[in-house]
Amino acid sequence: MSLSDDTQTTERDGTRIPWLLLLGAALGLGLASAGLLEAPRDPGRLPLDAAAVVGDRTILRVDYQRVLAGVAGDLRSPVDEAMRKRVLDRMIDEELLVQRALELGLAVIDRRVRGELTSGLIDSIVTEVDGEEPSARDVARHYDENVDFFTRPGRLRARTIYFSARRNDGDARGTALARATAARARLLAGEDADAVEAALGDRQVSPVPNALLPASKIRDYVGPSVLEALQGLEAGRWSEPVESGAGVHLAIALEREGRVVPALAEIESLVRQDLQRRRGDEALRAYLDELRARTPILIDEAVYADPEADPETDPAADPEAAPDADPEATASTG
Repeated sequence: MSLSDDTQTTERDGTRIPWLLLLGAALGLGLASAGLLEAPRDPGRLPLDAAAVVGDRTILRVDYQRVLAGVAGDLRSPVDEAMRKRVLDRMIDEELLVQRALELGLAVIDRRVRGELTSGLIDSIVTEVDGEEPSARDVARHYDENVDFFTRPGRLRARTIYFSARRNDGDARGTALARATAARARLLAGEDADAVEAALGDRQVSPVPNALLPASKIRDYVGPSVLEALQGLEAGRWSEPVESGAGVHLAIALEREGRVVPALAEIESLVRQDLQRRRGDEALRAYLDELRARTPILIDEAVYADPEADPETDPAADPEAAPDADPEATASTG
């Protein structure tokens, strides 16, 4: 049979496939088997590692099983088929909402969403480092390199006498400063501190506890000025009157304790935690540096200027005051 006869026969018989189409199909199959053509993924079939596919996103089987295990742990009972379906349905709902939120640009415009995204990414970066348990040698090296950080600062037992400035006008005993000066003279003469305080001082709402305390704690009670006076005092000697916003103080350092350097064995767990924390910080910094290195960043340095600057006195705040300035110099690549 000739080619024209075969074609005519095909036109008369719709059940036969033209030989040219068969030849094209054979060629396509051969190219695909040779790896020259990529066979499209069957949209009706799931990848082997997938529990579901939502749009272009895959819910991995391992993620589904992890969520299911968490649900089973909370229920403390066997999970039936209905619960397994419900869990996957919730994960699909979540994926749909996430995709829609991204379509709406919420990751760009909603600060709460942006905060949760960045927090989640930071946690994933730090958690990866936290999973690596530091060795005993690493912990010891970290302790030696940061011994000052783990050293407990010296402590101080102190007492203060307070003289209120609010009673100056109607106080027959004199102003706060005058009473403090008189009280110091009597204390240096050897009079009892309780008696002097009762005669000339005023009630303190939160007196310094009679105990050894770190400097930061004493500061909470008396403020920075009185603490500074205490730190410069010899033990057992009363300070000069120290004025503050509310009045005047006299202070005395009753007992001092030097810095304490604890042995590594006593604080090993603390040192280990600090080492892991710092490793997480370093990993995050390295990750951010890598992102900055591969991401073009333009900065308008004009935003650094003081918005309240006077253009007449600050040429940098007035572009016209610096005619030779390059207008493109206000943008730099970070």
